[in-house]
Amino acid sequence: MRLLVVEDDPYWQQAIQAIVTHRPDYRIVAMCGSLREGLHAVQEEGFDLMIVDLGLPDGSGIDVIRAARRHHPDAEILVATVFADEENVVAAIYAGATGYLVKEATPEQWSAAIDSLRTGHSPIDPKIARHILGAVQQRSRSVLQSPWGLAGASSPGIEADGTADLKLSPREIEVLQLVAKGFTMIEVARLLKVSPHTTRSHAKAIYRKLEVSTRGEAVFEASVRGLI
Repeated sequence: MRLLVVEDDPYWQQAIQAIVTHRPDYRIVAMCGSLREGLHAVQEEGFDLMIVDLGLPDGSGIDVIRAARRHHPDAEILVATVFADEENVVAAIYAGATGYLVKEATPEQWSAAIDSLRTGHSPIDPKIARHILGAVQQRSRSVLQSPWGLAGASSPGIEADGTADLKLSPREIEVLQLVAKGFTMIEVARLLKVSPHTTRSHAKAIYRKLEVSTRGEAVFEASVRGLI
């Protein structure tokens, strides 16, 4: 697995290198210490996983996440940062992060998170999960309190429960449910007995209808809208 690391703290650079040293199947392709270096590496390097800090000396790691998602849509992105507030957590996930660890995590937790991403899961620190839940609940309340929610009249294309009628097909719903359980697209294809190309086509349709660009965003939006 090829790793791109965007981290400015020498201590954590060494910590990540130490973890990778003991994993012969992992290789760091670039170690970046700034937003500028990270944005350049995202365009120039091939990688399977990016580990990124949010607090960089010349900007936010969220900008690197967005760039990585544009240039490498299939790459995994693990946020490793001291920022555990709801604003940063939700912004990172919407930008395209597929995992989120706070830096007090042990080396074993870091290694486990990388392995989890490699198998198609989304490792989230328990402290972070509470923020995500809070964001989902807040958005759900906003839907119910909106003019098109339960208390208001129905709008064209809006269901009675405030959920947009996205016209997801039964198969798209099935794919979405399996993704929400942590299965990769290859595993989904095997479970549904279809080709990986077919599941990717379903995923693209889901992303388009939900107006998202990553697995995490799709699951988040689907949960808020009551689709899964």
